[in-house]
Amino acid sequence: MVGTSTGLSHQDATRRFYDLIWPHRADVLRLAQFMSWRQADAEDLAQETLFKAFVKISSFKEGTNVKPWLLTILRNSWLDRSRAAAAHPETSLSDLSTEPALPEVEQPAQWTKPEDILNGFSDRQVIDALRRLPEEICWTLLLIDVEGLGQQEASEVLGIPLGTVKSRVHRGHGMMKVLLLPTGRDRRLVHE
Repeated sequence: MVGTSTGLSHQDATRRFYDLIWPHRADVLRLAQFMSWRQADAEDLAQETLFKAFVKISSFKEGTNVKPWLLTILRNSWLDRSRAAAAHPETSLSDLSTEPALPEVEQPAQWTKPEDILNGFSDRQVIDALRRLPEEICWTLLLIDVEGLGQQEASEVLGIPLGTVKSRVHRGHGMMKVLLLPTGRDRRLVHE
């Protein structure tokens, strides 16, 4: 039988898990699928995250938002797996001498509100663009734009200052514009 990290009985821990964590299992799987290239890996990562959340359920502070807590567990589990696999070495923004090379483009006037035209892109196109971003920026945009966390919550999940989150969001949105612009032109979503 699996125990929890402090004094909750198994029955109380199970009840708390199903009340707090279980409603977010689809969010966990969705992010795991995005971060993993294979479905089986994503399912394993989601299961590992939910298991760790169950084991740590007694450490969750009542009255706080459970989603950032759970996504922190997911991110840490994913980082642990990535480091162990070493098949895809992590690229940290601090390791880069400059911003990743992306072509310079002028911003079309119509592109100032990307949320208005984002629906013109397929999910696959957006996912492919997100995967081309540096890991830290990708995670930041996933938490804020995909999962709908506030910037302060994303700061807590990522363990970075709020100003860094704001900077990453700004830079990430700019990078996404550059990556999606050719497709936007092809699909006549953006006019110059």
